[in-house]
Amino acid sequence: MKRDLLFAVIYPIVGVTFAIPANSAVGEVRFGWRLAAWLVSALTFAVHIAYEHFRERNPPLRAALHVAGAVAIGAFLLAVWVNVHSHQKGYAPLALILFPAVTAVPAFVIAWPAALILRVLKRRSIS
Repeated sequence: MKRDLLFAVIYPIVGVTFAIPANSAVGEVRFGWRLAAWLVSALTFAVHIAYEHFRERNPPLRAALHVAGAVAIGAFLLAVWVNVHSHQKGYAPLALILFPAVTAVPAFVIAWPAALILRVLKRRSIS
């Protein structure tokens, strides 16, 4: 669980850190910063799936739930940051609900088959 929280904290740190130079950039440079943030987040996601499979030896469903949970917590933390720093307070509280829901479901949908594939590949390499 501690590791899941570590992974969860990485997502908003990446989002906020990469947004700083992206917000002051224009055009392709802005796109580059946003793409870099997306790639670092995707790498974090992949490493977390691998960690759950190889290190924790969790079955695919449990691994996917842990990964999706970390994504949801990270999205919630980012939503808290948005609420604290938002100049338009009207819709910002919705982010506390929407960010975790909109990120956790796709994360689970990707993590579960990925963990299943890792399990199949591991079984094939053993036999």
